[in-house]
Amino acid sequence: MNRKLFCFSLIAVAVAGCSNVSKKQASGDFDYAERKEAKPLNIPNGLSAPNKKQDFAITNDINHRGSVGKDVDVRAPSLVLPIASSSRVESTSQSAKIWFDQVLEDTDLYTFIYQALEAQLADDGVGLDVIDEEKLIFESQWYNYEKESGIWLFEEVELTESYRFRYQFETKPHGRSVAISVELVDYMRTDHSGSTKKMALIDQERAEMAMLNEIVAQVDFQYRKQQQENRLMRANQKLVSIGEDNQSQPAYIVEMMLESLWSNMPIFFEDHGFTVADLNESKKVYYADFVKPDIGLWDKLWGDDIPVIELENQQYQFILAPMNDDENKTTVTILDAQGNPLDKATLERIFPVMEVALSFRESY
Repeated sequence: MNRKLFCFSLIAVAVAGCSNVSKKQASGDFDYAERKEAKPLNIPNGLSAPNKKQDFAITNDINHRGSVGKDVDVRAPSLVLPIASSSRVESTSQSAKIWFDQVLEDTDLYTFIYQALEAQLADDGVGLDVIDEEKLIFESQWYNYEKESGIWLFEEVELTESYRFRYQFETKPHGRSVAISVELVDYMRTDHSGSTKKMALIDQERAEMAMLNEIVAQVDFQYRKQQQENRLMRANQKLVSIGEDNQSQPAYIVEMMLESLWSNMPIFFEDHGFTVADLNESKKVYYADFVKPDIGLWDKLWGDDIPVIELENQQYQFILAPMNDDENKTTVTILDAQGNPLDKATLERIFPVMEVALSFRESY
């Protein structure tokens, strides 16, 4: 039993030792940091100095204030992640800065990015202060983090850290490109060793990059949310109505440009029992044979039945034309095998199916 306890103790010590290894420093020895620089060769009079290559020579024109040995931080630098649509990073910039280009044509880009910043800080429970509205400078209130140790009644605060960030917007004169940069302006850390307002440069850069990436992710989320709302609005919008074409014949009116509707019509035909026999692209006419789909019992049980258009089995002509007063709308006139346009009563009878079909809601 004692031997087992001894083995378990060794394992525990080994695990504890591994957990204490810092991820900031390189592993191994740092004897090189203690090496003294070799003195230059003293060449006696009358002898020539040997050839000396400068391939690996280190001049004295370097940063002597940098870390040495085990104090060197070996973590990779953080990067700005341009995951939002039309976001980009300047290759020459080392700062926490990102550019956004216009995506939503009906929304002011600066306002959209600013609202995303407000939403991110609101999610974090942090306020946003206006520093200079004209120069588009804003600052966050304090971010506060605490690290506790111990268990239950014996918990204590081991570490507290507080951050405050500055956000600088930059807009192009045309308003279709907006940049935002993040800078850490205040920092406070308190632990058992005391308090400090200084932060390592690499930690500062990582904090600024992390904050900026949170904003970029929020912009991406807001883009997706807006796109979803647009799709829902389009799905609930009445895009098809009954009216008259330019020759005053009964027709469907579709809120879609002619070329877009023309290219989508084959999807409508394929899904609703029509077979295209011929077409005249210059006059925008489809000649399609219709055979009413046979919906069987199994289709109904499995939910695969498609709403049937109640028309006679024959050939029909679908004539598409732009509205005279609105090029964003297209008329669809349907002629039967005798070349007569379907009357308004027929169009109204099959409208529940045609409205969904010509809106292409179930296709995308």
